Amino acid sequence: MRGKHRVTLAVAASLISLTAARAAEPPIYLGVDISYANEMDDCGAVYRAGGKAVDPYRFFKSAGADTVRIRIWNDPDWTKYSNLADVKRSLRRAKAAGLRVLLDFHYSDDWADGDKQVAPKAWAGLSTPDQAKALYAYTHDTLIALNREGLMPDLVQVGNETNGEIVSSLAKAKEPIHWDRNALLFNAGIRAVRDAGRETGTKPRIMLHIAQPENAEPWFAAATRAGVTDYDIIGLSYYSKWSKRSMAQLGQTINRLRHTYAAEVLVVETAYPFTTQNADSSPNLLGEDSLIAGYPATPDGQKRYLVDLTQLVLSSGGTGVFYWEPAWVSTKACGTRWGKGSNWENAAVFDYKGNALESAEGWLKHAYVLPVEVTFKARATAGAAFIDGDFLGGVGPRPMVREGDAFVYRTRLAPGTSVTVATAATAASVADAPAVTATVGGRATAIPLPEQP
Repeated sequence: MRGKHRVTLAVAASLISLTAARAAEPPIYLGVDISYANEMDDCGAVYRAGGKAVDPYRFFKSAGADTVRIRIWNDPDWTKYSNLADVKRSLRRAKAAGLRVLLDFHYSDDWADGDKQVAPKAWAGLSTPDQAKALYAYTHDTLIALNREGLMPDLVQVGNETNGEIVSSLAKAKEPIHWDRNALLFNAGIRAVRDAGRETGTKPRIMLHIAQPENAEPWFAAATRAGVTDYDIIGLSYYSKWSKRSMAQLGQTINRLRHTYAAEVLVVETAYPFTTQNADSSPNLLGEDSLIAGYPATPDGQKRYLVDLTQLVLSSGGTGVFYWEPAWVSTKACGTRWGKGSNWENAAVFDYKGNALESAEGWLKHAYVLPVEVTFKARATAGAAFIDGDFLGGVGPRPMVREGDAFVYRTRLAPGTSVTVATAATAASVADAPAVTATVGGRATAIPLPEQP
């Protein structure tokens, strides 16, 4: 890009409340995964806010959450939770509290995550084509069953932390992905969600989910080559303990992903400890090795981590953050396969007496600076146009869209951002095209670009 012309778009950066922003597209999601809530209630957990006992669903709604995430396992014979009956109970509670629902299909009888994707017992001996048929039927029939009871989710995850090949085995967990097989299974699940939405008239948005930002770009590039393209949202897990990337690098990854794919990007799992002390004998997963400089393991440190992470995600063009299991507290009556109590009580947003910490409302009700829509416009003097600029994060020239007598490229940028951009008739010639430097204001703005050379 050469010959910069400076154009300053007035309107200073301003704080915009999330209440106003939610009327705009895309929506902003501030959510919580409280899949353990039913079990915690049955175990005698008591949550308090302002000295009064509160229902966790209604508490998070009043604290500012708009969506809950609920996991579903196929046939978890080792627990009575996270099966279809338990999911219905969770969705009824969510709907009664006025919360949107993200339903998270694990496609396993147990935890599926970045380290393993174990096929349900009923599917383990099937051929790949028959597994695809079973996955389609299970996804479709589950959604239809939920819809009959007025419980259709707003969003659906086709798989959970699917870094490895889905519907697989522990023995193959570290093998390279066979994308012919993986794509067949993913597209079966995606098609099932689309078909169920079309049949019911309630169309859930589809999310694909990868653990840790460093794994997302190679995974989605491979998925695209294999023909997995029909999804609406890219979901990322971000835990500093298990990620090689800093928070700043997470933001850069989000920016590149959202400019590379026709999908929104959000952090669908994160958490942070408010203490490193245990409340029980069960070992906690997040300890000293999870801490980030500047964010101590205190209630205030937990809140500041969540606020800063969420602002980073939004400023990078992401559309939200979900906290994983903020209500998984320690109880005397229950435990896990790994010990009595909880493995996460020090990363909940309730203290060891059940009192809500400042991190809940402090995070969810914070006045975030939201990105604004920016439209780059170039007069159409050729059959095609490509745009490049520093705001793209290094992904390279992107094609523009013809609208009337102009080519346009729309994105969302943080108010006050300085951008340098250029456009040309071919991707190869953008580097030699005249550029414009502009400052993004506080409202939706169009930025005119020089004619293509």
